Amino acid sequence: MSKAELISWEPATGAELWRGRHGDVDDIVDRARRAWPAWAAQPLANRMELVRRFANEVRKESENLATLIARETGKPLWEARTEVESVVNKVEISIRAYAERTSQRRLDNALQGTAALRHKPHGVMAVLGPYNFPAHLPNGHIVPALIAGNAIVFKPSEKTPATAELLVRCFHQAGIPAPVVQLLIGGPDEGRALVSHDGIDGVLFTGSAHTGIAINRTLAARPDKIVALEMGGNNPLVVWDTPLIADAAALIVQSAFTSAGQRCTAARRLIVRDTMAEPIIAEVKRLADRIIYGAPFDDPAPFMGPVIDNLAADSLTESFLYLLSHGGRVIKHLIRPNEELPFLSPAIIDVTDVAERPDIELFGPLLQIVRVSDFDEAIAEANNTRFGLSASLVGGSPADYNRFWANVRAGVINWNRPTNGASSSAPFGGVGLSGNHRPSAYYAADYCAYPVASNEMEQPRAMIGVGLRAE
Repeated sequence: MSKAELISWEPATGAELWRGRHGDVDDIVDRARRAWPAWAAQPLANRMELVRRFANEVRKESENLATLIARETGKPLWEARTEVESVVNKVEISIRAYAERTSQRRLDNALQGTAALRHKPHGVMAVLGPYNFPAHLPNGHIVPALIAGNAIVFKPSEKTPATAELLVRCFHQAGIPAPVVQLLIGGPDEGRALVSHDGIDGVLFTGSAHTGIAINRTLAARPDKIVALEMGGNNPLVVWDTPLIADAAALIVQSAFTSAGQRCTAARRLIVRDTMAEPIIAEVKRLADRIIYGAPFDDPAPFMGPVIDNLAADSLTESFLYLLSHGGRVIKHLIRPNEELPFLSPAIIDVTDVAERPDIELFGPLLQIVRVSDFDEAIAEANNTRFGLSASLVGGSPADYNRFWANVRAGVINWNRPTNGASSSAPFGGVGLSGNHRPSAYYAADYCAYPVASNEMEQPRAMIGVGLRAE
């Protein structure tokens, strides 16, 4: 593989943050394969103790890690700190999940022996992480996989290698052998080589649908490899009858603009009853106008930072202009105060009259509004997507929510809560282009080990009672 350098840039300043050499895929995978048997042979209690030590190492490094995340992603420091808390909390959640989802079971029968259910690790797992939560989301794969007894090759986004380097250092400082958790620095070429490598037993991916589909296509003829894909969404938020306009607007703004809209669960489409549209839209705009967007360490603290880089900012600007030129009506303009940096204001556009609305994940602070006249139309519009990650209903009655829950296709369905901010104590995943039915978070244990069913007796005992000639 190429030994060129990879450079990470701070989105908020454009300054160089980190640089390092591209890794050698063959060498890293080979080291992981040699290290895996000894790691898998350790008692489960030992592996659990080591990941608990990892949590303590992250606690020690918490402010350094939060500062690094904020600098490398551009997210506000307060949000980076919540990400570090999620990294720590993931350990105990994963230990509980392993015990519940992949525990050992035995059923004794005096004549038939013992029926046993146990689980084995897959081997060497490739973890491909995203840039929006560069510590928390890959950690959500790594910790359950380590508990189960797998070795890890972690390839972070090429946009956030510095955060990944510090995260991996915490694993090593905790006493987990360096070959068991390895960092692969690189870009798309290294990612493709890792996914297709014969020494990899599974791929755990969080990122865009485009990349996830490419991974799925690469491994289509390899059913022996476990593949867990957590991709994005074109997520709907439906607002129905409610007198609480200000509360509804706050939920909409949280859903659409937290993390500068760079969450896979962010609300992309606000579907609103036409009789409520004017007061709801006015209140959402009023609140969005007050949003402070700025650099991670600004005072007062911003609600959101920049998007990840200038390429992302350019793409979102082009998408906004496309919607505008095809019948969209601007509620709040997308403003880019400095063409040299990827800061974008929250933007809102009414696309009700856009004949063919693109079914894509616009990964940024751009909210599209669709007005509907009845609840069936709202549900149909919510399902008017190939994705199916998250959806929320704000307002409505319990009966409305029951209909919404029963008919909307998504893996996360909320009522009077934002579309984002899913709990790590529940499964997390979607349908359609949002995932391949292997939810992460609490259910990550399911794809980190495979079940082995056994029938066992201490002594052989058998006879054939039919179909034999007499002696």
